[in-house]
Amino acid sequence: MTVAVSPFIGLPLGSRIASFRRFTVPEYHRLIDLGILTEDDELELLDGHLVRKMSRNPDHDTGIDLFREVVGRLMPAGRMLRCQEPVSLSGSEPEPDFAVVRGGPRSFRPRHPSPTDIDFVVEVSNTTLDTDRADKSVLYGHAGIVEYWIVNVADRQIEVFTQPTGPTPQPGYAVRTDHLPGQTVPLTLDGQLLAKIPVDDLLP
Repeated sequence: MTVAVSPFIGLPLGSRIASFRRFTVPEYHRLIDLGILTEDDELELLDGHLVRKMSRNPDHDTGIDLFREVVGRLMPAGRMLRCQEPVSLSGSEPEPDFAVVRGGPRSFRPRHPSPTDIDFVVEVSNTTLDTDRADKSVLYGHAGIVEYWIVNVADRQIEVFTQPTGPTPQPGYAVRTDHLPGQTVPLTLDGQLLAKIPVDDLLP
């Protein structure tokens, strides 16, 4: 079976050719179960399309390590920081760099987290900034994920997207707040301020 892979990484999802074969989340899981897709394929399902994940670089990986170290130790009981693991959305199964979810290590053995399990998602962005701002914000906002962070390595700032618009004609987030070096970014869970994290602590 031949699986079409979209070469249009970095372009808005809406600009992709309409005749491409789109997959549902169950079909995507079936391709994995049958061994047609493996971890070596480096793909994720975005809006029904199989999209190649971008190659990582040292700045990106350092951003991953810093976020894991700084935010991971702030997690309260009943919360878990998942790194580069899938989340299941309607028509998509992205693999954000981080997702803060409700539960423990065994909570998601039978399934991947869905929007109701997720406090917020994070992408550490360098070469993928356009995709993370355009495509990923639309997917996460459409799903109603309350908060979406971009650790913007290229411009050295943390971008926090809030007030998801849900499945509206223009899905995404209504508000974007940029936090700059020398400032702090609030870490909030269930409407309660957990910590104020120095932006400099999260940037390579």
